[in-house]
Amino acid sequence: MMITTKLALQRFEETAAHYIHELDQFSLEQLRQKQSDNEWSIGQMIQHLISSALYMQLRNIDQCLMPSQDPMVPQTEKTEVGAAIFSQGSFPPIRIHVPPSPQYTPEQPESKEQLNQGLHTVSQRMKDIEPTLEKVSKQHKVSHPRFGGLCAEEWFLLVEMHYRHHLLQLDRLKQGLVREAT
Repeated sequence: MMITTKLALQRFEETAAHYIHELDQFSLEQLRQKQSDNEWSIGQMIQHLISSALYMQLRNIDQCLMPSQDPMVPQTEKTEVGAAIFSQGSFPPIRIHVPPSPQYTPEQPESKEQLNQGLHTVSQRMKDIEPTLEKVSKQHKVSHPRFGGLCAEEWFLLVEMHYRHHLLQLDRLKQGLVREAT
């Protein structure tokens, strides 16, 4: 059962506020600290959340809101993985490890303010977009590389699920900082 976009927005705002609160707990040096070469820092993880929301998920919502007039654009269905994630309302609580690469590994943050501002920007965009979603056809879809064709509402829900999923990584990275400090 999919939740409403209003509830997803509320959950998203709570999760984003949690990340913003967490930023206050760390110095910039701690936010940039990596536990190993193949792990992200807390700052990189937050950069990932901001950029994936702004440059993928929210951009794809915009594409769904202004669909192409080209009748040749295939309207793909969700993959089995995509259908499972949306029926559960969350990603499975497992680590998804992507090998380090220039196109996927987030940059280290330049400042705490950069992260704070990025989270606020995503929050504002989510607030602005939510009221427009009920008027959009669910037939207008943009394909996700792993989940298949998603409509604007599903892309919106995905932002919330993605932010919530990374709370597990945040907790793990925080524990690593504590271990190194002792």
